[in-house]
Order: sequence, then C-alpha cells, then structure tokens
Amino acid sequence: MKLTMLMTQQAQPSFLQIPTGIMDLSGLRCRPQKEKVVVVMGATGTGKSRLSIDLATRYPAEIINSDKMQVYEGLDIVTNKISNEECEGVPHHLLGIVDSEADFTARNFVSTASLAMKSIVGRGNLPIIAGGSNSFIEALIDDNNYEFRSRYDVCFLWVDVAMPVLHQFVSDRVDRMVEAGIVEEVRKMYNPNCDYSKGIRRAIGVSEFDSYFRAEYSSSTDYRVREKLLSEAINEIKINTCKLACRQLGKIHRLKNVKGWKIHRLNATSVFEKHGREAEESWVEMVKGPASVVVNQFLFNFDHSRSFVPTTSTVRAEKRAAMAAATL
Repeated sequence: MKLTMLMTQQAQPSFLQIPTGIMDLSGLRCRPQKEKVVVVMGATGTGKSRLSIDLATRYPAEIINSDKMQVYEGLDIVTNKISNEECEGVPHHLLGIVDSEADFTARNFVSTASLAMKSIVGRGNLPIIAGGSNSFIEALIDDNNYEFRSRYDVCFLWVDVAMPVLHQFVSDRVDRMVEAGIVEEVRKMYNPNCDYSKGIRRAIGVSEFDSYFRAEYSSSTDYRVREKLLSEAINEIKINTCKLACRQLGKIHRLKNVKGWKIHRLNATSVFEKHGREAEESWVEMVKGPASVVVNQFLFNFDHSRSFVPTTSTVRAEKRAAMAAATL
C-alpha cells in the first residue's frame, strides 16, 4: 500500500544496516509487502462509526460499511445510518446502495467489499472496514481460498462497552429514534402482506410495529389499545437490540478465543458513564488515543500482535490534540 502521505507526517522507523561482506544474503528473498486493512468491530451502539471516522481523518483512508442493514437504501433512522455531516468528508462505501427489497448476502458483501478495497488501495488510501455484522467480516477475511489473508495484513480493533451500561444506552437511543421519527419512517413503507424475513424489513425496528400499524388501519381499535401496542413495540425494539448486542459480543469472543484473531480491545465503558467534556476526554484517553497508536504500529510494521497499553505521555498528547481541535 502506498503511504507516501503518511510517511511525511510520521517518523520513519530506523532499519538495521548490515555492512557488505559480513553476511551472505544471496539465498534470501524479500516477500512482497501485503496491503494494509483496518477492521473496527463492536456491538451495536459502541461507537464503531465514530472511531472509524477518527482514524480516517487522521490518515488518508476510506471506510467500507460492514453493517448488513446499512447497506440498504432507506430507513436511515431504523438502521442508524451515519449522516453526511457526521462523515466529515470521509468517503464511505457500501452504505445505502442496495434496493430495500433485495437480499444482500455475505457472499455479496465479500465480492463488493473486495472490489472496494482494491479501488481504495489503488488510490493509495487505507481501507477501514467498520460495522457490527461479524458474519460479513468473517466471510471476507477467512474466505475458503485464503485470498484475503494472502493479499492483506489486517489490524482488528474492538470497541467494547460493559453490557449493563450498553443496554441502558441502547434503551435511551431507541427513545431518541422515536423522537427523530422512526414510527413515521416505518409507517411509510408498511405493507400488511410484506415478508419480514427479506431485505431491509429484517432490521430491528420494522416488524415490531406490525401489530400497532394493523391496529391503526382498523377503525374499530380503541385509542388506548393503539397506545399500548405502540409502547409494547418500542419496548420490544429495545429488548431485541440488547439481544443483538449480546450475540455480536459472543461472535467477537469466538473470533478472538476460538479462531485466534488478534483483536485489540478498547474499553469504552467509561465514555458511556460520563457526559459532556468528561465523556469526550474519556473517549480520547480510552479509545481514540490507544487505537491511533495501534494503527501507527500496524502501518509502520511494528509488532501489533500484542495488546496495547497506552503510556501517560501518549494519552496526554492525544488529549491535548483532541481538546485543541474542539476549540477550533
């Protein structure tokens, strides 16, 4: 991967100089360097999109979405799609590109994401894959032909939040989605004869409203009954989203502990326990700063297989940079 722009900003590692004649290197062959790819993983709501943009604005990078519902067009509130403003000018791929009625499989993702990676690398940029669909990520990286591993060197980042804390955040986020208009958004595409096992209708936040919308269409249904059904639908969305987070976490543990993926865990729990300026500082200290150092080590061929423990100087430097940027 061409990292000319990066190398002008980062100190290049010194290389061992071997005097001519001391060692016979005629039998050694240099292996071609693999292209670099960063993967940002985590359960729903943990801040994967935020971290991927933090990294993409630090390096010449582009982001590939690996959320199986965000690949579909429409239902932006339901699927929590990142807005154009939140993208901060970073190019995003596989975001809202598939017809809502189509079925986008892991195989489709592998072929489409592979093309996107080749295109990004061809422009001299770093591909950052971010999303909560670990089955898509696993299908891409551990393909049957070992094509990905032979072509790319990958760095895994895992944004983790303690489940009790995350569950509360998810509950509050659903309430914010209701305020943002999720009911109206789903109502526009409601069809009493639709199949909730296909396309974007598989997303959490769609089928849960079915009973409520059916009651709306029935003139004989009492107002209080409809209100009860709406409350039950919202609560069901919260429960199902928490269940999804637990499943996603279980898959990450399997990839790490069973398949042996070298995944760097970034504990973001304290970020979700704080508010305002304190939360921002905690994000820099616990997530953005450590992730940036891991990626630096990865890009410049330091040993990134070990878990990273941020030093005091690293944390302070990242915090100063973040606070300075916030005042601009």
